[in-house]
Formats: sequence, C-alpha cells, structure tokens
Amino acid sequence: MRIRTQPRSVDLRTVTPDRAAADLLGEAKARELCAIPLTVREDTVLVAVADAATAPALQAALGRPVTVAVADRADILATIGRTYRALTGVDQQVKAFEARDAVRRDAARAEAPATANDDAPVVHVVALMIKQALRDRASDIHVEPQAERIRVRYRIDGVLHDVLDLPGSMGPAVTSRIKILAGMNIVERRRPQDGQISMDVEDRPVDIRVASTPVVGGEKVVLRLLDKSRPLFRLPQLGMPAGMAERYTAVLQSPYGMVICAGPTGSGKTTTLYGSLGELDSSERNIMTIEDPVEYTMSSINQIQINEQTGVTFADGLKSILRQDPDVILVGEVRDVDTARIAVQSALTGHFVLSSLHATDAASALHRLLDMGIENFLVASSVTAVLAQRLVRRICLRCREYYAPSAEELSFMDSLGADEPAGGYVRGAGCNFCAQTGFLDRTGVYELMPVSEGIRTLVLESAPHREVHELARKEGMRTLQDEALRLVAEGVTTPAEVLRSIYLTGGAR
Repeated sequence: MRIRTQPRSVDLRTVTPDRAAADLLGEAKARELCAIPLTVREDTVLVAVADAATAPALQAALGRPVTVAVADRADILATIGRTYRALTGVDQQVKAFEARDAVRRDAARAEAPATANDDAPVVHVVALMIKQALRDRASDIHVEPQAERIRVRYRIDGVLHDVLDLPGSMGPAVTSRIKILAGMNIVERRRPQDGQISMDVEDRPVDIRVASTPVVGGEKVVLRLLDKSRPLFRLPQLGMPAGMAERYTAVLQSPYGMVICAGPTGSGKTTTLYGSLGELDSSERNIMTIEDPVEYTMSSINQIQINEQTGVTFADGLKSILRQDPDVILVGEVRDVDTARIAVQSALTGHFVLSSLHATDAASALHRLLDMGIENFLVASSVTAVLAQRLVRRICLRCREYYAPSAEELSFMDSLGADEPAGGYVRGAGCNFCAQTGFLDRTGVYELMPVSEGIRTLVLESAPHREVHELARKEGMRTLQDEALRLVAEGVTTPAEVLRSIYLTGGAR
C-alpha cells in the first residue's frame, strides 16, 4: 500500500469531513493520532493530519492507502469533536424506542407485563443529549413539547440553537428519565419541580440543575449544566481592561465593606465573584460563602449550600456565617430584604462582603437596595463599589472579515456618538468552527463604580438614578456602553451584538 502527502495544507474551516470516511477510523483513534479522514477516493482515504509522520500508523489503522494533508492541530481536534457528535446515535435509539413502544402497546392490549429494560433507548437518548451539550459548551438544555414533536435546544454563548427533534410520543419518557435522575416526582406533572443531578460525563464531574414546568402539550424541562472540571477564571481572563482590573483589585483589598456584582441573569456575575475570591484566597483569611447552588468548589473556602427544605435560607445561613468569625463573606445573590439587611450590616461590622444583584447598571444597583427597603444611610455607608457587567459574543478568529454594516447598525453607532473603527467594521463570516454563526465564546463588558463621597451624598439625599450615573461618569467611570464600543473598535465583537446584549436591556445610557 502507498502513502501520498499532499503538497499543501487543508483548511478545515471550509472542508467538512464525510461521516462515512470518518467512521473508518473512529473517534478514539482519531484523537490518538490527531487525524481526521475527510473522504474516500478510489479506495484511497484523504486524511487531515497535524503531523505527516503519522501516515504509516494511519495506513495501518485504516488498512488501505492514504493521502495526508497537513492542518492545524487545534483545528483537527475541533473537527473531531464536531464530526463524531454524540447526537448521531440518537436516530438509532429513537427507532429502538418506537419499536419497543409498539411492542408495549401490543402488550398492554394483551394485558402482559412490560419488561424492565423497555425504556433503555430513552436512557441512551438523555445521556447523548447531555454529552453533546457539554462538548458544544452549552450552558443549558431546553426540552420542549411541540404539536407532534419534542424540540431540544442548547444555549451556547447566550443564544439558543435547535439541535434535535424527537417524536412526540417520546416526550413523556424523556421527561420521566430526566426527573428520575434529578430525584423528582415523576407522577406529578401539574406543578413545577426542581431537582439536581450529579454525574460523570466522559470522565468530567458535572452538576445539573433541573427545572420542570407544565406547558400546553406536556412538560417543559430545562437543564442548567455546571462543568465542575472547568478551571476557575482569574480576573485577567474575564475580559476586564487592565486599568479597570487594577482598580477593582484595589477595591477587593478593603478590610470591610460591600462590593456588588450587578447584571441580568446569565451575565457572568457568579464567574466574576469566584474570580474575586481567587484574588482574596489566602491562609490568613477565613472566607465563607452561601450559595444556591454551589457552582464551583474551592477547597480552601468554606461553602454553604442553600436548602430551604431544611431551613437553610440565605438570611438564616448568613446569620450562622457571622458566628464563624469570617473575614470575607460571599452571598450568592441578594434576593430579599432580610438578606440585604444582614449583608449591609455585616459590611458595617468589619466584614468584607461580596454579592450579586439583578440590576441594569452600577447606579441602578444602589437604587435596587433602596427599593428593597434598606435605609439610605446603610446603603451609603456599606457599599464600597458596584461592578455592573454583561457578556457579549466574540467574533470567531478563524473567519474574521471586514464588512459594510447595515443601516440599523450604523444608526445605532451614530446614536452613541461612536467613530468608525480604524480599518472598518469586522464580523465573522461563519465557518465550521463557529457553527456558521460568526461568533465563538464570549467576553465580559464591565462598568466599575466606586462609591465616592459625592455618590454617598446623593444616596443619602435619595437623588434619582440619572444624577448618580452622571456623577460617576464625571468621576471617571467608563460605562457598559463605553466598554462595548471599545470592543467594537478593537474588532472583538460587532455593533449588532452590542445592540442585542447591552443596549436593549437598558445597559447603554
């Protein structure tokens, strides 16, 4: 048998491997050799490789002639993950389920008992859904009953994508399987339920929060995925500009006071809070957290999980923490006035408190505490800084291109007084690596507002949000809008993404 080496490399951004060719090698061997078969031509297999020296091993594994073309190692690994998708096994499991479903119906008519492994296909389908979601970096899985089908969507980089359609008859079985894994009541289908799954997926420990709710046509289930093997981000990795990161790190060194991370759900507040703890973690500090749930485990920190069924609420848990001689306290979220009051009082009695709050921008976070019923003097005296944030999708580096923005994008940028970036606007054209979206991964957009004496005075006077915001800007605060425009100018994201993620939610002022 012969080996031929292509004189030039192959661009995997635009070349899609033939699945039949890829199956000749298999995923395990493909990863071992860092190679992916692309196609078969006259019994010769064209293979993309990171190192042409692997050609003899490939030929031995394939048992036929090979032609190799060199490609980037990272591109090959990404293509392997995309080609050998776990969901490709779903069709076979669906057919098995439908066949068993027909047998079950016949057995029911004959009043015969069902066998114990009747739902084995459903077990595999749910496992494959979770496995592929983790491979695709999804944060959530949505399982939704439609008219005659079950729609499965993944939330990737903050946006939902359709990934799978299942027959409607499979819906109750899929829902029941998920509820069994989560320790939920499979009989109760008329009320919302919450549960949790802890499992290993491809040797990765994963925690999954499950929430079900009755909708027209059945039950909708959402699974929030928490990959416990993912390393914690440190502040420099979050996308915060160097000057702001330096000022925020200085704020974190205060011996007491309260720092609030503000933003909507899914804006990365928890990640920022853990990055902040990473800056504070030392043997000289007693750091305690109270969270719902504990999303990341830190061995050197004492973490408390909320459990309202046993009476462990944010307010009660925070009271118990104060008896544990803490230096730093992280309150996962300020949800009610009791938690807010204990948190601000803790900050005034010699503790450093970190917490998150749902608010559109930094100034709004202070008014949110006031709206909860916390007295002006407590808010003014306890809060030392507010960090508001959003997440925007990053342009895929593999398919960046210059383009002419739409009239809507230009009008939006003009309304903000933004200049056209040097060299022009950039977007992602869409390629295999970003699933043709033009975006890959996300970065943070931040607005840091230290609470100065002037801002404290405005809070004591119950000044409106606009006055607090304007004073903070005069004192040097860069707004979410300012930072987002900087990312557009640097070619990190697009005007349309800023419009989607920040402006429409009230962050751009």
